[in-house]
Amino acid sequence: MNEHSEQIPGTGSESTQTLRVAVIGAGPGGYAAAFLAADLGMQVTLIDPELNPGGVCLYRGCIPSKALLHVAKLIEESQQAKNWGIDFPPAQIDLSRLRTWKESVVKKLTGGLGQLSKQRHVEYVQGRAAFENPTTLKIKKSDSTEVTLSFDRIILATGSRPAVIPAFKINSTRLMDSTGALNLEDIPGSLLVVGGGYIGLELGSVYAALGTRVTVVEMLPGLLPGADRDLVIPLHKRLEKMFEVILLKTTVASLKEDGAGIRATFEGSGIGDNNREKVFDRVLVSVGRKPNSDIPGLNNTRVQVSPRGFIEVSQQLQTADPSIYAIGDVVGEPMLAHKASHEGRVAAEAIAGHKVAFEPNAIPAVVFTDPEVAWCGLTETQAEKENREIKVAKFPWGASGRALTLDRPDGMTKLIVDPKTERVLGVGIVGQGAGELIAEGVLAIEMGALASDIAMTIHPHPTLSETVMESAEVFFGTSTHVYRPKRG
Repeated sequence: MNEHSEQIPGTGSESTQTLRVAVIGAGPGGYAAAFLAADLGMQVTLIDPELNPGGVCLYRGCIPSKALLHVAKLIEESQQAKNWGIDFPPAQIDLSRLRTWKESVVKKLTGGLGQLSKQRHVEYVQGRAAFENPTTLKIKKSDSTEVTLSFDRIILATGSRPAVIPAFKINSTRLMDSTGALNLEDIPGSLLVVGGGYIGLELGSVYAALGTRVTVVEMLPGLLPGADRDLVIPLHKRLEKMFEVILLKTTVASLKEDGAGIRATFEGSGIGDNNREKVFDRVLVSVGRKPNSDIPGLNNTRVQVSPRGFIEVSQQLQTADPSIYAIGDVVGEPMLAHKASHEGRVAAEAIAGHKVAFEPNAIPAVVFTDPEVAWCGLTETQAEKENREIKVAKFPWGASGRALTLDRPDGMTKLIVDPKTERVLGVGIVGQGAGELIAEGVLAIEMGALASDIAMTIHPHPTLSETVMESAEVFFGTSTHVYRPKRG
């Protein structure tokens, strides 16, 4: 990743100590930017409506959802244990204690970030900011008082929010977005998930494990539209057993309150005559996210916003207004916390005068379903669209000793390799722990590794990480555990 920085002569901490920097939004991108700016000697004010830093990711996204997915995985494994000669009684769910545990994780992490803010002498203001001009903010604090402050530089890290379909706006507590679904008000008997993307599938998996009959509707021909089809197939097969119904090439024509629940009407080629209408106890609408670029007073600056609502920035994350930078979901896809964090650090370094740019060769994406799906760099689908010559090497987890000891042979590791240079261009993994394994692929791509570099790197045995090494060996036709007959 070309995110390294060089200090320009004469622009060290002595020049940044007098800089006053405001960061609007305290999610992973915002607090990363604020903390590094403080480390570089700037006077930093971090502004957010929440009590402590953390943003959507910690309060209503990544962290609480992964806590619940851990619970779902535990329930699934207790049921799978029958295959190993171990019988557990059916899980008894205490929703109150489950919510308390989930919230304790959030409180611990956000509280820790609050302490880190104090240790770095970052001024944390709980409130909402509006622009008076490019360097002046009017901040309405949580206690309803207002203060006007001026800064040398301002970083926008306002994130995103769940997208809303106007036709689905019905006055019903049974209709949820991802935030509502994470609140776990109850365990509904039936749940309709509108959207087969990562948020819908993750939360659908949680509710299915807790005992809900889940129906997923996706308008496109496959789940996880942005992911490699080879990676999605094993996940789809497992979800078919977990969910009641998966309807592809199907749309929700309407949602109406119906006494006992919400009546959904479906349209599309993926449904039969008997599935065109059904009543659900709850409905989760998960059709993507919308950037929070509608910042009060932004029109008082020179910041440019694209037709899709994203703030336009340079590789240094600087907007059209020289005093204002922007990072994270509000500047474009992929809308991922780790992308925002790295952008935040680049913005802080750019403000400090360092020679730096955000131009990664690979940004990992992870879907925390069971099995997990993870990928980085070039995908086979992208290569086909770009008419790029590639060679694909796949290692099935059915040939992995570690996968078999886990009773999870339903995975695969896949490399996308340049056939001429043998350079690794992309990595995809589906299987248990794929989100942990994908980092090796990111490092390989960023370091310009060849398939031979991975193949010659000794991996510990028995581990799932060996599948990365053996997929490289597959590329050369020399994998120990996959036989390829010689041609000719």
